Amino acid sequence: MNKADLVDKIAAASGISKTSASEAIDALVDGVTTSLKKGERVTLVGFGTFAVSQRRARNGRNPQTGSVIKIAARKVAKFTPGVELKKAVNKSK
Repeated sequence: MNKADLVDKIAAASGISKTSASEAIDALVDGVTTSLKKGERVTLVGFGTFAVSQRRARNGRNPQTGSVIKIAARKVAKFTPGVELKKAVNKSK
């Protein structure tokens, strides 16, 4: 499923226009992104939690040459699914 499919599904389920559904999705993504940039966690009860995790600097290998390279420390976005999402995914059809 891509964004267009999601917009269609939300518009049909809620009875709003596709434009409004697209704006709602954009606002959600923008809000989550802004919060993660600030280092905050975003929790959607039943769905999951978005958080920022810190990765340490480490040494890696260039697969073509085999030489050692340094990989810098960085922050990454992490998603942990909630209990309800886990149940829904594991439920048999």
